[in-house]
Amino acid sequence: MNLGLLQSLKVATLDGNRITNLPEELGQLVKLERLSVSANLLTSLPDTIGSLRSLVLLNVSNNKLKFLPESIGSCFSLEELQANDNSIEELPGSICNLIQLKSLCLNNNKLNQMPLNLLKECKGLQNIALHGNPITMDQFQQMEGFQEFETRRKMKFDKQIDSNVIISSKGLDEGVDL
Repeated sequence: MNLGLLQSLKVATLDGNRITNLPEELGQLVKLERLSVSANLLTSLPDTIGSLRSLVLLNVSNNKLKFLPESIGSCFSLEELQANDNSIEELPGSICNLIQLKSLCLNNNKLNQMPLNLLKECKGLQNIALHGNPITMDQFQQMEGFQEFETRRKMKFDKQIDSNVIISSKGLDEGVDL
């Protein structure tokens, strides 16, 4: 089957299938809004992923990724990127183009730095999870735009409390997790 023929596909959930690679045709799924390929055996993502301009959620957690392609910076609608439990050593600078990004989850990777302009450019970012990475809180706090990020994060947290949302023990971890 040619994946590229599924032109109207909006949601693809392919978790836990021992998938070792995604075909280049993935980029033809221009209406795709949610793609989850967690718990597979992916070592890379196709460069064509940058063609997914409608993608709002990308979950690539629990794979064997060492990097994310530079083209990911063209997924302009992306709001949530989950890439926990991989071996990602650095993020492409293009990630700073994702101005809709609200949540970036990168727990248990090998990141020792973040793109310098991330907090300055991604003005919608409210949640960053970095547990289990070599990066230090000091390094993170010295990034340009950190104060504004902290303000956004606190506002989001305050809104959750104001609206009487029940916050799980995990909910208190929102924001910068190191």
